[in-house]
Amino acid sequence: MKLHACLLSLSAAALLALGLPGPAFAESAPYESYNYDSWSDAVPAPAAYLPEKSVSGADLGVGDFVEPSDIAVSARGLLYIVDSGNARIVVVDGDWRVKSVIDRFERDGQPDGFSNPTGLYVDEAEQLYVADSGHSRIVVLGADGAFIRTIEKPSSDILPDGFAFTPLKVAVDKAGRVYVVAKGIFEGIMQFDGSGAFIGYVGTNKVSPDYAEYFWRMLSTKAQKAQMVLFVPTEFSNLDMDGKGFLFATNIDPGSREPIKRLNPSGDDVLKRFGYFDVAGDIRYRSAVGPSRMIDVNVRESGLYSVLDSSQGKVFTYDHEGNLLYIYGGKGSQRGTVKTPAAIEQLGDRQLVLDRGRASIEVYAPTRYGSAVNKAAGLHYTGDERQAVPAWKEVLKLNANFDLAYIGIGKSLLMERKNKEAMTYFELGMDRDSYSVAFKRYRREVMKEHFGTALTILLAAVAAYALWRLAGRRLLRGGRSAGPPPPWTSSKAKEG
Repeated sequence: MKLHACLLSLSAAALLALGLPGPAFAESAPYESYNYDSWSDAVPAPAAYLPEKSVSGADLGVGDFVEPSDIAVSARGLLYIVDSGNARIVVVDGDWRVKSVIDRFERDGQPDGFSNPTGLYVDEAEQLYVADSGHSRIVVLGADGAFIRTIEKPSSDILPDGFAFTPLKVAVDKAGRVYVVAKGIFEGIMQFDGSGAFIGYVGTNKVSPDYAEYFWRMLSTKAQKAQMVLFVPTEFSNLDMDGKGFLFATNIDPGSREPIKRLNPSGDDVLKRFGYFDVAGDIRYRSAVGPSRMIDVNVRESGLYSVLDSSQGKVFTYDHEGNLLYIYGGKGSQRGTVKTPAAIEQLGDRQLVLDRGRASIEVYAPTRYGSAVNKAAGLHYTGDERQAVPAWKEVLKLNANFDLAYIGIGKSLLMERKNKEAMTYFELGMDRDSYSVAFKRYRREVMKEHFGTALTILLAAVAAYALWRLAGRRLLRGGRSAGPPPPWTSSKAKEG
């Protein structure tokens, strides 16, 4: 199987051009396109997304953005851009036409505005929740930009003395609960109820202590201990809500094995991690760059979610089971690369990456390959395995190294009770568990199908053996009665 993947890698590289959907993408990707196989080796793959255009504030006619920090897309398809340096929110429709610019609002009859806003969330009612960091508050505005209320610095016994409330990112669930990533908070994500009252933390990051350093702490003086690194949890970096009301969160610790979490209302991490490796970005990386640092997550339809890596400017997309689907993007000076990535969002079938360094939004469009993967993964999420087969086969035409496509077809065959064919695809996809299931079912199927014949042959063999033994005994007895009398019989007769 390893040899199979290696041989096909060359063909996959040659098929990169097939991912181009049309003449709009005359240029090739300015970044490497690859994925990881079941051996955790990087193998070439067609580009799933290619750069379409770059949009700046000047392009929109509102002046240059200054250190933009976040973007959000509403249910109506409106794009909200948090222009931090200009203390404003720019609202754009799906055709990139400016609808409004929110830089001030009226509060209690008095003019008010933002100071270094850093995050924004739009709920189902099109209400805006703005993390107004400079004013240490969350500002809630209506769809028309009218002021509704604020969430100010909370007071609670569990908050430390001298606590400074500096909200950075915000998200809201269907029940109206507000989740806030605040600066310098390591206890978890701050949670507020619908009225704005602080009700505690959720999703605290667990710490894996360094036992060697713990040992040296025991032997160190107070001055030496003060210089050592404390075992404190890492901060979260961003939030997003999925359609089922679960909170996705990323943390900025590059060494974390769980940089992405899916939190239920109780704060438990329920993210599925059934793939070959951890949901943590790049598996292999150069030591000079280091591991991926996840700074934002965008939850998409059909259980897919894309995560933005600030270390290399890449986007990693996973399905609902934690399988890595594709990787695209990168840092650089070429068109389609980024300088300082800050946020990621989905607008229609396009993906948007906010580049804080260039003060622009990079727009990426799906290729033929990316569209096929998205469609197949979406059908798998909804349980339509049979309908997903044509999409998986389309994926394999473009990338014969994609293990998940073989597994997807195998699962469809398994549901149709075509166990022998399913075994072939599971073997190609290196899915040992599913192969075992298909093998057991196929073995049971063969036994059931041929049980009658096997039993008949066995009974016939037993009967033939019994007849052969019986015939042999009769022949033996007949031979003894027809032969001469024993010699002792003759001698006894002579003596008498």
